[in-house]
Amino acid sequence: MINTLYSTMKLSQFRYNLPKELIAERPSKQRDEARMMVLDRKTQTIEHKLFKDLIDYVDTDDVVVVNNTKVFPALLKGEKEKTGAQITVFLLRELNPDTRLWDVVVDPARKIRIGNKLYFGDSDALVAEVIDNTTSRGRTIRFLFDGTHDEFIHIIKSMGQTPLPDELRAMRDITADDKERYQTIYAKVEGAVAAPTAGLHFSRELLKRMEIKDVKWAELTLHAGIGNFKPIEVEDLSKHRMDSEEMHIDENCCKIINDAKRDGRKICCIGTTTMKAIETAVTIPGKVSPYDGWSNKFIYPPYNFTIADMMVTNFHPSMSSMFITASAFAGPEFLMQAYQVAIKEKYKFHTYGDAMLIL
Repeated sequence: MINTLYSTMKLSQFRYNLPKELIAERPSKQRDEARMMVLDRKTQTIEHKLFKDLIDYVDTDDVVVVNNTKVFPALLKGEKEKTGAQITVFLLRELNPDTRLWDVVVDPARKIRIGNKLYFGDSDALVAEVIDNTTSRGRTIRFLFDGTHDEFIHIIKSMGQTPLPDELRAMRDITADDKERYQTIYAKVEGAVAAPTAGLHFSRELLKRMEIKDVKWAELTLHAGIGNFKPIEVEDLSKHRMDSEEMHIDENCCKIINDAKRDGRKICCIGTTTMKAIETAVTIPGKVSPYDGWSNKFIYPPYNFTIADMMVTNFHPSMSSMFITASAFAGPEFLMQAYQVAIKEKYKFHTYGDAMLIL
């Protein structure tokens, strides 16, 4: 019965209605004081905790696996040549450091054409030229800058703003607090334009408590992109294609995970980006290998997870790839039931929202 249900699952089965007031405009005052819903897959029960209670669900020598990607200040505000029209450029990735070529998303896209020049900063300190169209909103641009690459990146960082998702920027302005709070406290490797939001709840105090308890800590890197927020446009999930994201898993991370699996310890995966990375690096069931490359893996039901025993995630948008990945781990019906409970209990949703632990 379950297999039949899974085999016919379509995008529309992951739709739910969310009252707008439950979308979190800002994070909780204290990172680990966010609420945490706990789902037990074996008993099909739901409990209500705080994120700092995560310490009670991991034991000595269990492993917590996190994504240590660091968000780049990828949002540039500028003007279009001649008209002076206000434009926003969302830097996705650097295509060629030598020629200053970048893959970007522009808004409003209809006004930005090949050959246009875009000006940024006081006294037009930075200029870019549109080279190509990539998608409806996507462009390839070349920055016209004569200094070194380090000088160029310094200017980009000084001008760039925290790349909050479109949904949040439509609700409020970006603030100085976002620079810190739209970043995990363990962020190290710069390159993401979207935060691994499940990890935003960790505090230094909680990390210290885990260290005292001898919980193992494993870090990998997957540079999350805005493809996570793109609407899925096909009803048949097998036909959806995710954007590729750069990822790296080293020998040390693999050893920590593989040793724990061998010894029968629990693996707690923090977030859908971490889960995507781990599952990309699975060579044989229950074992991960070092990885250095790109992943466009899309996890949807039915899916056989062989590494993670537990997963921390946030409350994701309806019909989003993150919601579908979490559904594959929790079970689609159980997760949808939990979301209805979350709405009733007024949990906060999306980027800065509350957390969920799936056991």
